[in-house]
Amino acid sequence: MAIQKATFAGGCFWCMVKPFDRYDGVISVVSGYTGGDVENPSYELVCTNTTGHREAVQITFDDEVISYEELLSIFWRQIDPTDAGGQFFDRGESYRTAIFTHSPEQEKLAEKSKHELAASGKFDKPIHTDILPAKPFYPAEEGHQNYYMKNPAHYERYAIGSGRERFKTEHWGDQS
Repeated sequence: MAIQKATFAGGCFWCMVKPFDRYDGVISVVSGYTGGDVENPSYELVCTNTTGHREAVQITFDDEVISYEELLSIFWRQIDPTDAGGQFFDRGESYRTAIFTHSPEQEKLAEKSKHELAASGKFDKPIHTDILPAKPFYPAEEGHQNYYMKNPAHYERYAIGSGRERFKTEHWGDQS
């Protein structure tokens, strides 16, 4: 078993857990905050958009079962990579998309996947998802962990009401 970490910011972290949770080889998906310089930030503090943190998920995975490239592909199908100001209803720095890389190999693969997406013609605007070196990751408060399981009705209303589900269907169909 070759355990690795992958860290993705895709807007609201509630909507970024379920898509990864269902794959063999994914050991855990933790909602949290990364990219900023404040230690142990809270949800309330991150929402002020003054810490530099983004809502993100950190995935622990077995790369002998699921590859980093597969995780990148799943990530791209969950977000609007052309939105530089946040994701769907959620606006501001803390909701901007990013791939936080944990190694030079991950950086190379992330850059390659971003280039391939840009060249695919799937979107008619530039890709604004940042690729950044991983910084400390701080797990979010317990109420935010596995939100889709704890509050399924609210989660579904949010995912649909925010426009995320419609966007995914329009751009990816059944592949999302």
